[in-house]
Amino acid sequence: MDVYLPIAEISVNAPLLVALGAAVGFISGLFGIGGGFLMTPVLVLMGVPSAVAVASEANHVTGSSVSSVIAYRRRRAVDFRMGGVMAAGGAIGSFMGVEVFRWLRLLGQADLVVSLSYLVFLSIIGALMLSESLGQVLRRRRGEALTRPLRARRPGWHRLPWRMRFPRSRLYISVIPPVLLGVGVGVLSAIMGVGGGFILVPAMIYLLRMPASVVVGTSLFQIVITTAITSVLQAGRNQTVDVVLATLLLVGGVVGAQFGARLSMRFRPETLRAVLGLIVLLVGLRMGLSLIVRPEDMFQLAPGGS
Repeated sequence: MDVYLPIAEISVNAPLLVALGAAVGFISGLFGIGGGFLMTPVLVLMGVPSAVAVASEANHVTGSSVSSVIAYRRRRAVDFRMGGVMAAGGAIGSFMGVEVFRWLRLLGQADLVVSLSYLVFLSIIGALMLSESLGQVLRRRRGEALTRPLRARRPGWHRLPWRMRFPRSRLYISVIPPVLLGVGVGVLSAIMGVGGGFILVPAMIYLLRMPASVVVGTSLFQIVITTAITSVLQAGRNQTVDVVLATLLLVGGVVGAQFGARLSMRFRPETLRAVLGLIVLLVGLRMGLSLIVRPEDMFQLAPGGS
């Protein structure tokens, strides 16, 4: 059954979009990420303009992340104070990112910047995550003790001013690093249509030194607030949110996220990070190919005058 997307100005298969939303929602709940890094490229490959895919996917990320946070909250695996601090930075980053995205659309360079962003960020981060996680998996199989530098050494910036206690994460650190992380994720959310979990999860573990048990739920909580703000700003400022597209993705995403969050308890954290790193790397490389592969249609009309 095909439906017409009024903002994207194309017809798509509705059951297929719901199924894709469920699949990405499942991945979101399993790995503690927003899932936008995977869905946005899929939408672009289906013919949805990049500007519409980025803005509409933020709604799907919000819905699937809310569903996942509910599941993690039941296990007391969410640091709401830390998530709120990062979300404050995320709100600032969202305002900045939406304005940058609007400027890029007016210049007609939004598609190029989106593809380049995916290629650079996902390829580098995916490769680093995959390398580190595979190293831990191999050491575990050889019976070697896993290195645990997270509590042994504190980085210098932990002594910065404006320190705050985060009881759930057992931390007493400056709010400056979490806020800056939130700002960066907010900018990426507006430009790439992602929740930023593929950056937040490793950053919270290796930079903020948070316990792995609360990282996933806290990351998702921050993603909910940041992507919700981004969605409202994109709709009001750029008029690129396709409500029909976002609704279809949201229906599947909310259901899939619940199953992913439940299944996450059955795997070791390093195994999940290794699989996530591989997925991130492959998606980044695939988006990079779109920059060099000759398109089927050399000329297209993009909605919104971009």
